[in-house]
Amino acid sequence: MTDKYPLLSSLDSPADLRRLSVTRLPELAAELRQFLIHGISGRGGHFASGLGTVELTIALHYVYDTPRDRLVWDVGHQAYPHKVLTGRRERLSSIKQPGGLAPFPSRTESEYDTFGVGHSSTSISAALGMATAAAQLGDSRRAVAVIGDGALTAGMAFEALNHAGSLPTDLLVVLNDNNMSISENVGALSNHFARALSGRVYAHLRESGKKILSQMPTVRELARRSEEHLKGMVLPGTLFEEMGFNYIGPVDGHDVNALVKTLQNVRKLHGPQLLHVVTRKGKGYAPAEADPIKWHGPGPFDPASGTLFKEKSTGPSYSQIFGQWLCDIAAADPKIIGITPAMREGSGLVEFSKRFPERYFDVAIAEQHAVTFAAGLATEGLKPVVAIYSTFLQRAYDQLIHDVALQQLPVVFAVDRAGLVGSDGATHQGNYDLSYLRCIPNLVIMAPADENECRQMLYTASTLCGPAVVRYPRGTGPGVSVAAQMTALPVGRAQIRREGRSGLALLVFGTLLEAAQKIAERLDATLVNMRFVKPLDEELVIDVVGRHRAIVTIEENATAGGAGSAVGEVLAAGGLLVPRLQLGIPDRFIEHGSRESCLAAAGLDATGLSASVERWWALQNQEQECLRSACGS
Repeated sequence: MTDKYPLLSSLDSPADLRRLSVTRLPELAAELRQFLIHGISGRGGHFASGLGTVELTIALHYVYDTPRDRLVWDVGHQAYPHKVLTGRRERLSSIKQPGGLAPFPSRTESEYDTFGVGHSSTSISAALGMATAAAQLGDSRRAVAVIGDGALTAGMAFEALNHAGSLPTDLLVVLNDNNMSISENVGALSNHFARALSGRVYAHLRESGKKILSQMPTVRELARRSEEHLKGMVLPGTLFEEMGFNYIGPVDGHDVNALVKTLQNVRKLHGPQLLHVVTRKGKGYAPAEADPIKWHGPGPFDPASGTLFKEKSTGPSYSQIFGQWLCDIAAADPKIIGITPAMREGSGLVEFSKRFPERYFDVAIAEQHAVTFAAGLATEGLKPVVAIYSTFLQRAYDQLIHDVALQQLPVVFAVDRAGLVGSDGATHQGNYDLSYLRCIPNLVIMAPADENECRQMLYTASTLCGPAVVRYPRGTGPGVSVAAQMTALPVGRAQIRREGRSGLALLVFGTLLEAAQKIAERLDATLVNMRFVKPLDEELVIDVVGRHRAIVTIEENATAGGAGSAVGEVLAAGGLLVPRLQLGIPDRFIEHGSRESCLAAAGLDATGLSASVERWWALQNQEQECLRSACGS
């Protein structure tokens, strides 16, 4: 470590960084970039975004007195360099692993992580809250939000900008624009503008001029328009100026010395400031620069050759099953429309986007808009399919209720990453969709047990006259072959997979059916593939309860308000009393790790499920024996 990264290894905190001469910072940036490349290659992780923010991270910690000054990272993909510089260098290889570093900033992990993130576009709101709190408390500390151009597409970011621009609060928003490259000439010119517009002379003249001209409305308006016209010709900052921010930039985000000088000037300014920084994803690693999407979050790779080590595949993932179904149904039905909020690759939409570009819509990070946009399409007779992660659908809950379900519009929601997702941790686990969806009227909710059932449920959803949800987990299924033919399932009908004689029945919702199958065989229990969470097959539930001494419900969702709760409500309404064990995700946040380790932590892996069911069933049998003994005596 000391030999390969002599400067980086001498820094244990940003305080150490601030003691360096500014002339040493390019050297530090080079070491930090190489450290990230080699550190992440062993296990994988968020990669390209962090390489692009090396110089920016160094400059921010160099100029600002962190952690006293509050630094808020948006999303967190770009925060790996921040973790390295804030005392977590030696633990970088543990990132995303059970018990290791969190994949995103986490308040419980470090005092430098001022705000926990995972979903996008929260940084400006949080930093504004911190800046306002500082003003209320009479504290001179500063607040900085770092937000990417992608995250700026979400409405919440603009809500925060609109609010911040109306306040006199000292706030810096750094726009990390990594969607373009800069030539040397443009970069030099941009740096010149940034230094000029962040300087004290410009700021003094600007504010003094406003005060003088405030007494002369006509001249003031002319001056304002002239300033906007000039800036509009040479700088892309008119929008932010209109929102009340002093726009500075663009500045080359890989010129650490220019960044430091600009930030030093900005730190002296008062009121809302927006610094436009242009960076390149994957900077310094040729494969990642060439294909930043592929290298956004790679698995293990060879840093020398740029070769990704492929994981062993046991079959198509559920995302791939969905993508193939969407292509097939779109080929047969010209009214099918595919929609995603910036998750084309993750949701399996790459092939669809190529084959049907005119029917493919990536609305960027705008989940609320995605749902209402789909609703608008549905009102005109089209058939929108929204591909969205469970954790991101939470952000469009109001739109799902008011704009889709209330109007009973036929929108299909392909809810990916439902249940425990693994390495992205608590912010991305899809633990709650059954609980928050089940209470919405007019909504059909399906949970497939395997790959073929997933395809048939998606087709079923597309045939309905109202909204429908098909929720499926991350990764691959049990290996069931997928039929090319599409057949609609009878809505609200469960399926008995095994009739047992022990008096125990297992009611399973979704892909945990495979693990439950082995338990049912071992205990000679009845096994039911429930298929539909809503409408629930109440007739079958009542029939099964009438023929069994006890039941167990199993789901990969929070137990509170989930599918097991729906079964309990049916029994309570019918006055049916039967011993019932409800298994699902416990009432706590499940942290990062592999999907398998997360399932184990929740007690939902094969071992945990078996232990819970067998222990509980043994207790039921003991109680039965005790009752028999008591009656016999």
